[in-house]
Amino acid sequence: MSNFYEERATMIAAGDLQEFVPFGRDHCKHHPNALNLQLRQLQPASELWSSDGAAGLVGSLQEVTIHEKQKESWQLRKGVSEIGEEVDYDEELYVAGNMVIWSKGSKSQALAVYKAFTVDSPVQQALWCDFIISQDKSEKAYSSDEVEKCICILQSSCINMHSIEGKDYIASLPFQVANVWPTKYGLLFERSSSTHEVPPGPPREPLPTMFSMLHPLDEITPLVCKSGSLFGSSRVQYVVDHAMKIVFLNTDPSIIMTYDTVQSLHSVWALRRVKTEEENVVLKFSEQGGTPQNVASSSSLTAHLRSLSKGDSPVASPFQNYSSIHSQSRSTSSPSLHSRSPSISNMAALSRAHSPALGVHSFSGVQRFNLSSHNQSPKRHSISHSPNSNSNGSFFAPETEPIVPELCIDHLWTETITNIREKNSQASKVFITSDLCGQKFLCFLVESELQLRCVKFQESNDKTQLIFGSITNIHAKDAAPVEKIDTMLVLEGSGNLVLYTGVVRVGKVFIPGLPAPSLTMSNTMPRPSTPLDSVSTPKPLSKLLGSLDEVALFSPVPELRDSSKLHDSLYNEDCTFQQLGTYIHSIRDPVCNRVTLELSNGSMVRITIPEIATSELVQTCLQAIKFILPKEIAVQMLVKWYSVHSAPGGPSYHSEWNLFVTCLMNMMGYNTDRLAWTRNFDFEGSLSPVIAPKKARPSETGSDDDWEYLLNSDYHQNVESHLLNRSLCLSPLEVSQMKDEDFSQNLILDSSTLLFTHIPAIFFVLHLVYEELKLNTLMGEGIRSLVGLLVQLARDLKLEPYVDHYYRDYPTLVRTTGQVCTIDQGQTGFMHHPSFFTSEPPSIYQWVSSCLKGEGMPPYPYLPGICERSRLVVLSIALYILGNENSVSEDSSQYLSRITIAPQKSQAEQEENRFNFKHSTSVSSLAEQLVVWMTNVGFTLRDLETLPFGIALPIRDAIYHCREQPASDWPEAVCLLIGRQDLSKQACEGNLPKGKSSVTQVLSSDVPSGTETEEEDDGMNDMNQEVMSLIWSEDLRVQDVRRLLQSAHPVRVNVVQYPELSDHEFIEEKENRLLQLCQRTMALPVGRGMFTLFSYHPVPTEPLPIPKLNLTGRAPPRNTTVDLNSGNIDVPPNMTSWASFHNGVAAGLKIAPASQIDSAWIVYNKPKHAELANEYAGFLMALGLNGHLTKLATLNIHDYLTKGHEMTSIGLLLGVSAAKLGTMDMSITRLLSIHIPALLPPTSTELDVPHNVQVAAVVGIGLVYQGTAHRHTAEVLLAEIGRPPGPEMEYCTDRESYSLAAGLALGMVCLGHGSNLIGMSDLNVPEQLYQYMVGGHRRFQAGMHREKHKSPSYQIKEGDTINVDVTCPGATLALAMIYLKTNNRSIADWLRAPDTMYLLDFVKPEFLLLRTLARCLILWDDILPNSKWVDSNVPQIIRENSISLSEIELPCSEDLNLETLSQAHVYIIAGACLSLGFRFAGSENLSAFNCLHKFAKDFMTYLSAPNASVTGPYNLETCLSVVLLSLAMVMAGSGNLKVLQLCRFLHMKTGGEMNYGFHLAHHMALGLLFLGGGRYSLSTSNSSIAALLCALYPHFPAHSTDNRYHLQALRHLYVLAAEPRLLVPVDVDTNMPCYALLEVTYKGTQWYEQTKEELMAPTLLPELHLLKQIKVKGPRYWELLIDLSKGTQHLKSILSKDGVLYVKLRAGQLSYKEDPMGWQSLLAQTVANRNSEARAFKPETISAFTSDPALLSFAEYFCKPTVNMGQKQEILDLFSSVLYECVTQETPEMLPAYIAMDQAMRRLGRREMCETSELWQIKLVLEFFSSRSHQERLQNHPKRGLFMNSEFLPVVKCTIDNTLDQWLQAGGDVCVHAYLSGQPFEESQLSMLACFLVYHSVPAPWHLPSIGLEGSTSFAELLFKFKQLKMPVRALLRLAPLLLGNPQPMVM
Repeated sequence: MSNFYEERATMIAAGDLQEFVPFGRDHCKHHPNALNLQLRQLQPASELWSSDGAAGLVGSLQEVTIHEKQKESWQLRKGVSEIGEEVDYDEELYVAGNMVIWSKGSKSQALAVYKAFTVDSPVQQALWCDFIISQDKSEKAYSSDEVEKCICILQSSCINMHSIEGKDYIASLPFQVANVWPTKYGLLFERSSSTHEVPPGPPREPLPTMFSMLHPLDEITPLVCKSGSLFGSSRVQYVVDHAMKIVFLNTDPSIIMTYDTVQSLHSVWALRRVKTEEENVVLKFSEQGGTPQNVASSSSLTAHLRSLSKGDSPVASPFQNYSSIHSQSRSTSSPSLHSRSPSISNMAALSRAHSPALGVHSFSGVQRFNLSSHNQSPKRHSISHSPNSNSNGSFFAPETEPIVPELCIDHLWTETITNIREKNSQASKVFITSDLCGQKFLCFLVESELQLRCVKFQESNDKTQLIFGSITNIHAKDAAPVEKIDTMLVLEGSGNLVLYTGVVRVGKVFIPGLPAPSLTMSNTMPRPSTPLDSVSTPKPLSKLLGSLDEVALFSPVPELRDSSKLHDSLYNEDCTFQQLGTYIHSIRDPVCNRVTLELSNGSMVRITIPEIATSELVQTCLQAIKFILPKEIAVQMLVKWYSVHSAPGGPSYHSEWNLFVTCLMNMMGYNTDRLAWTRNFDFEGSLSPVIAPKKARPSETGSDDDWEYLLNSDYHQNVESHLLNRSLCLSPLEVSQMKDEDFSQNLILDSSTLLFTHIPAIFFVLHLVYEELKLNTLMGEGIRSLVGLLVQLARDLKLEPYVDHYYRDYPTLVRTTGQVCTIDQGQTGFMHHPSFFTSEPPSIYQWVSSCLKGEGMPPYPYLPGICERSRLVVLSIALYILGNENSVSEDSSQYLSRITIAPQKSQAEQEENRFNFKHSTSVSSLAEQLVVWMTNVGFTLRDLETLPFGIALPIRDAIYHCREQPASDWPEAVCLLIGRQDLSKQACEGNLPKGKSSVTQVLSSDVPSGTETEEEDDGMNDMNQEVMSLIWSEDLRVQDVRRLLQSAHPVRVNVVQYPELSDHEFIEEKENRLLQLCQRTMALPVGRGMFTLFSYHPVPTEPLPIPKLNLTGRAPPRNTTVDLNSGNIDVPPNMTSWASFHNGVAAGLKIAPASQIDSAWIVYNKPKHAELANEYAGFLMALGLNGHLTKLATLNIHDYLTKGHEMTSIGLLLGVSAAKLGTMDMSITRLLSIHIPALLPPTSTELDVPHNVQVAAVVGIGLVYQGTAHRHTAEVLLAEIGRPPGPEMEYCTDRESYSLAAGLALGMVCLGHGSNLIGMSDLNVPEQLYQYMVGGHRRFQAGMHREKHKSPSYQIKEGDTINVDVTCPGATLALAMIYLKTNNRSIADWLRAPDTMYLLDFVKPEFLLLRTLARCLILWDDILPNSKWVDSNVPQIIRENSISLSEIELPCSEDLNLETLSQAHVYIIAGACLSLGFRFAGSENLSAFNCLHKFAKDFMTYLSAPNASVTGPYNLETCLSVVLLSLAMVMAGSGNLKVLQLCRFLHMKTGGEMNYGFHLAHHMALGLLFLGGGRYSLSTSNSSIAALLCALYPHFPAHSTDNRYHLQALRHLYVLAAEPRLLVPVDVDTNMPCYALLEVTYKGTQWYEQTKEELMAPTLLPELHLLKQIKVKGPRYWELLIDLSKGTQHLKSILSKDGVLYVKLRAGQLSYKEDPMGWQSLLAQTVANRNSEARAFKPETISAFTSDPALLSFAEYFCKPTVNMGQKQEILDLFSSVLYECVTQETPEMLPAYIAMDQAMRRLGRREMCETSELWQIKLVLEFFSSRSHQERLQNHPKRGLFMNSEFLPVVKCTIDNTLDQWLQAGGDVCVHAYLSGQPFEESQLSMLACFLVYHSVPAPWHLPSIGLEGSTSFAELLFKFKQLKMPVRALLRLAPLLLGNPQPMVM
């Protein structure tokens, strides 16, 4: 009987019924697919747009859609979100014809198309697959790898893969594919086998049937199978069995289910990586299997897989129309069942070998195996040729290397063989489901037998294996899992939908709107809807829904007693059933708790299965109970609850708790109808009488109670008021009121119920849940509900301490007396009292309180996974208050006792490991440990806000500690928790990949200022104005620099026409003047490149704008245009070629290294016109310098070089070499060697390489081999410095630049290696260089190149001596670089300037500059920044006899050549100045600046001196330029005003000696001064110095095409020396750059001690290796320390991302911009009147303190006085002072705590305290501040700000004491006495008594007798006796009078 009763009762209502149509179907109709596109191409355009043409198109489209009604399929999955947040929507992949449509839902709106793909041939299958991008093939690497999410589209001959990043791959398929499966590792293919495949001949092995592809670019490799045999040995082989079909594949756990069509058995296999030994077995590498037959077979496999030629596309034979066996049954249920139509693809099978993006190691995929046939015979695929039939030897081709398999399937389980197994019992649907207790089942549906077979499986203990259990059969026509609630839906043969959890039946699912399949309506109530149901035509859903009346929907649907007949009739689809309309035909697409039902009329509906519980409270309680009960009982309990909760018309959110209580107590054996407090529960109008599953009665007859129950139910009242009631004249019955005295009789619990024996365990875990909820301030309502249940259980279990505990917490809810249900004494024995049950109630507040007071406490019990807050609070108190560091890292058992039922260890351990906390090195104090641990556990600020303030106080205290001095390398989460958004934002930016930084967007001004938009672009628009205006705020120097450097506007040609000039001559005069000015214009781009360095992120869809180089002029007054092309004067040919090159470089250098650029974009920028080729050449060089050229495909590089355009070659070679600096990259070396004859073998053909290209290539070699000391390269370069001119005029022009290049390159290769050039001692490098420098006999050419130099040149007679004029500069600089910074005196002495007149005559004065420079660079540490040191480089003879240029007459002396002396003098000084520039490059060193500035001024005066002609103006100009460059190097990036003035002055000088080269030098100096817009500076590393030597070589070109001494392109190598050093503070709240004070600490060196310097950021930092630490100083901003002693990586990454350092203003402070002197801050105002500060504090001023909207509105609403305040004024003052306190002490988070304490005090004073939790919190706060750990902390940090106002706490304490004492005196003492002696007392005193007990921690009455209070006479005796109860003395003072018997309390 009971069974039947439950069957009736358990009906589950599904909610949310919607009609379902796959979204893609609709979209397909409108999608412009391939056919329409072809139609468009066929029709002429004119026709298309004519009216009939359009109609024709539409017509043809309609035909197409009619004609394309082919099969469609779709699959749904749970939405995958990008960022990893929880999402709850569906994604759909829909396939029809050639189209695949992927649509996604979202949180807000309905499905929308995400992507649609159209391919060339019909899509056979589409699926989602995640590929792993990984180098490491081992299993372990799996967790961490990045995954490429793709969509794969299978066509007949190839498979397309599209990743969501936008990459597309095509892999051609070497065989017909029957099916593709996504796996954890990649794709798995099943080869389709035609049924008439000839069985293989004896010598051949069959070909594999399953293959895997791990990445779209990997090969397709066969699968290995490892199957165990009976004797335990296992066999490893390829999967070759055609009978084996995959029916299911799952990724986690990674298993695969196959079906053997011959044996009709299902098997399960584990899918994993192949192990090497298995690989070896299969590939027959091991010796054992070495029989010839095996060898032949394996190689034949490999060969066969490769036998097809590339172009063949696999083609299906016409007879192979292989359709699925199941086509007669539902073909859509599983992807394996789509029948394949034979299609001949027109697409050539594109192999990976053709794609350009290929790695070097790939092979052609198709060639390697192609399993379709050679000869298309109509009979069969000749897949199995025997070797003799095809004897061209291709099988044993030596080059076939075996294909290494990647994946292996390992046998796990096979179902048992039964005798009556049908032939065709393949599973049509397989899924994995888990039941409510987490046990997993693999279920497969065998449709032909109407069976769902469920196999239970679990992981073995060591997690390596799956263990399969027994099989359970469920009668089913279809089934689907409901993952979200751990159940599954089963469609029975009868058409009923039933819900199962695991194999336990939960109940039928009732779908409102679909009639239940039962034939008779046996309701006693007439159903208004019956007539409508029986209409036989199936209606659309909406009408069907509308036709049913509300009452009908929720009526219980009873089933016939004898249901067997029903099943039969249904199964035959009897005609009677048809009258009921539609029935459910199948179930598909389950996602979360949603599932689609296919109805018999072809329509589909999607329903939602309700969740187990919606309210958090019920969920937590269910979890706890589930945790504690044995699994079987837990499942039963959950099933019962679920069927009650989800019954039709289930409860609303609010009454869910009442329902839960009723249900639970019923299961414990209570009769809830008789229990007073449950009887009154309101179930909010539920219409069904089956709410509470009542106990089955012993007798069938029922009793009067049933009637009473029915008549009392809401259902009855609802029916009474129903219309039908009146029409049927049903008169209402009189309800007999139940008498209350019925309830006075004792109720007895029924011990036969499910949970009776577990009552104590359930009670205890619910108590722990109660304690957990007390730690969440948002769950107050839930706690109050829970208390009712707990009190009832505690009373019935006779647990007095628990009742007392609840009374103290909720005095008004817990009456001292209440209704008790007796538990039969006999039955109590059956109750299971668990081991963890304690008689004293565990209380989390009590535990924390004891810790604060320093008393010992037993470990606190906790439920893993449920009471996580309790665990967190306990451990954080243990760590922070008790100071035990191990509590969070190792063993927490001394503070926590875990509650477990059975020894299920594995899960517990798993839990523990999740929280294990590895000590990070930077954590020092307890506070830091606590904060870092909490973030590791996932604790956030929101959690902190919901903790009660007393409990949260220690945690907040720790946070307050950490906020002051955080470490700069903490992870983002920690910084968020401690409230330092500046740090968390920094950390978050740090994790972004380069270039995605959000800062760059913030800091770059998008809109250029108004004027430039109309005018032409001058190439400087993209500078970051905001930051520059902060750096140079007081003047407009940046605009000035822009004006000086722009070359896009015409210049002003100002020539006065004298009367004697004819017009024609005047025009010539103007053009000559313009030609002079153009020398300057052409020199500007190099400087502009420096100024705009790395300032721009290009848009990948637009070409880079290159400003044009404007060489025209405008002549005032009429502004007429002056042009050089008029033919009036001679203009040098190719004059502009190098200028455009520099212009291109300048444009390219704007691109920041972090930009996203690819090869295609670089090619896309290639100009259409040939005249722009030079600019493009420069652009390529620039891309190399900023590192982007490495992305250019080798193919394109080759392409550019073969064009033979000289500039392009120069730009490319230098660019590529700079990008590969110091890498010794082989491919680049080859590229460069082709252009350097010396690096080619002697016999090679002589290529005609232009001279400048050779120079560039030689420098390129130097760059690529920089610092490597590569022997061969060094040897060749050494020889090349002195390369003699050849016989046929080779190497005769511009020899100087080649020799210099070779010298520079040699210097770079051996950079800084000095005397330890390993393995080069035989080359005598220094000696050889010395010889090149000073001259002498040429050595005999050793080595392979002597052939080339046999015959001397016919033109140039050098004889046997070295031509020093050619070789000296290169050799000098090579020596300088090799011995750079080595302080090698002996080499330096070689470079000393000659000190006799005779020797001076031998050296070109210019070379003295180089020698001085070289000498100083070697003696790096001797360089001093003063003029005395500079002069010390000049030899004595020169110093004594050199003329002072200002004197008028010349001293005459015969043996002294004055000209030589003065030239030597200026050049040596220039050389020394230049070395000073190198030594202090980028340091802004003041003394170096002053020294150099003085010399610059000197040279300017020399130039205008009368004696300048002796020295020669050219020499003076050169020296001035060199000094100016040195000055700019020292002040690089700083924009110094004095240097700018010098540059501006020299900019204005044109004509005379001022040629192109000097302009170049001056504007390079200007560029260096504003390097990168002030964001970059120069570095002094060896590599930077080498680059600067190339760029600033102190011989400047005479005109724009002059490359004789130095290749102009090398001027741009300064980029390699530039490094970002600007630190820009950005206010984290406004996201704007601002000023902040930095304190920079230098490490000590030999010149100075460790020093500190204050800088106002944004500022350029000194070089990082000089620094110890950088600190953002207070008081305006939160302090922040970057410690460089740990490593500079962190700071470098900040600087490279635009140098953004986030800072956060402290409360009450204004930024430096608003308040430069700091006089306006709030604190400054209030210091003067400290006492009246609370009153003086005006709420309006709060906005200066904080930007927190919560605080601002608090001030607005709670602190502003209004009219007639009255007594509220006092509260306002309090609020204002509290707010002031919080804000000035930077603890705004304490505001709620202050107010809560104040409110609690007031409530207590009004005696309205109805729960004591707030009192508990105040008590904890007071205890915390008096705790020992806090006192110790205060002693250690006396300066630290007080966390809570010291004046506030004593007031609180006093107020509470007074209130309670007054109550005692006013009669409370009687009450306390009554309580202690266990007598009743009056109700009105309940709450105050509880407050008294809690606040004074009075022990419970049953603790008192044990210490024998009677007979105590004195207070001392009481003190002694109470010591063990740990009661505080002040409480005892108040109790003493009561205990000692004199009624007057001794109140202090």
